[in-house]
Amino acid sequence: MERSSESQVNVIKTEQLCPGLHVHLELPWTEHPFPFPSLTISTADQIAAICALGLTKIRYSPAKSACQPLPERESDSPEVVSAEPPSPAAQADGAPYQLKAAQIKRLAEQQATLSACEREFIALTRQMKAVRQNLFSQPGKIFELATEAVAELADSMLIDAERSIHLMSDQVDGSNTFNHALNVTLLSMMVGKEMHLPAEQIKLLGLGGLLHDLGQAEIPDAIKNKTEPWTASEAATMRKHCAWGVALGKRLGLPAEVLLIIAQHHEHVDGSGYPGKLSSAQLSPLSRIVAVAESYDQLCNPKNLARACTPHDALAIIYAQKQKQFDEAVVTAFIRCLSVYPPGTIVQLSNETLGLVICANSAQPLKPMLLVYDPEIANSDAIVIDLEAAPAVSISRTVRPQELPIEASRFFLANRLMSPKLEVETA
Repeated sequence: MERSSESQVNVIKTEQLCPGLHVHLELPWTEHPFPFPSLTISTADQIAAICALGLTKIRYSPAKSACQPLPERESDSPEVVSAEPPSPAAQADGAPYQLKAAQIKRLAEQQATLSACEREFIALTRQMKAVRQNLFSQPGKIFELATEAVAELADSMLIDAERSIHLMSDQVDGSNTFNHALNVTLLSMMVGKEMHLPAEQIKLLGLGGLLHDLGQAEIPDAIKNKTEPWTASEAATMRKHCAWGVALGKRLGLPAEVLLIIAQHHEHVDGSGYPGKLSSAQLSPLSRIVAVAESYDQLCNPKNLARACTPHDALAIIYAQKQKQFDEAVVTAFIRCLSVYPPGTIVQLSNETLGLVICANSAQPLKPMLLVYDPEIANSDAIVIDLEAAPAVSISRTVRPQELPIEASRFFLANRLMSPKLEVETA
């Protein structure tokens, strides 16, 4: 038996395979029928499938195996001559291979759509930049520019959660104020669409999400961009942005529904919010949606990124810790819209593999599609796993980006699926 150059990994012949061995298949993911390139053998059928791949030697990990491999046959034993094992191409019509082909096609289609969404997103950020730049220089144009942008957004793919979550980066221009407004706009319109609101209401929702922090234009950058907790005085100043936003919105001629969103997006249904400590019956339906979207984005993309939550954890906080603060129907629609594991969530599986959620599964929320990190596989051969088709593994926990090994972080970023930071022109 040969010892490979890698620590704790040995090389054996296929004749030595037996249940309990943890083996590594040195083939492209598309050329074997197993969900992962590494597996612990549990059945004779798996041994037969491995032998059918035509490999003469197999790597295995003693530390991960429950037994030792079978002994090699004696060299003077008569060798059994058998037909040439079927090639991977000859097996391509088998169900496991067809499933993988379908997953690859689905990923390719998603990546193409995501690329189109990126272009649309960049165009939208430029429109939003124009809104911000004209706030004081040409205030009369703000309503026109913002309304035009939201109208285009309402008819686009960007209010589809499966795609847009990938595009919601944290900081574009050194502060997250601008990107926060865009994220809240997208999230709010997604939820409005999920709740089957009329088209005009969704547009008003988007306009309110885009301009909900309008009053922060009156607050010094040193306060609103601060990454450490505010002092009592600074916090009091920040709370004034709702009233300042309403006053500015009236001068811009914003619709009454939008003014209510600006006024109430920090209010809570239990009366614990600000500035008016309003309770459920006093809050507008649209402001309740923006309140949830605003809180979610602040959890995922805080000023201090060291405190950032994963999308999954942010949903859990909103559901478990803050449910009383938000409209229950909105929270339910929000979670249904983003799924239990939103796209962009990094997870660790029960077999200790790291994966990135690239597609939610509305029928089985705990079984999303993942891009899997394997340090032995090139980026171009990235593995895609549909957990619905891999019942032997499950999600153990979510992983914060800061916890990732540097190699895994680079791998996900190289595949352009980890909430990419887009290069956009900023002021």
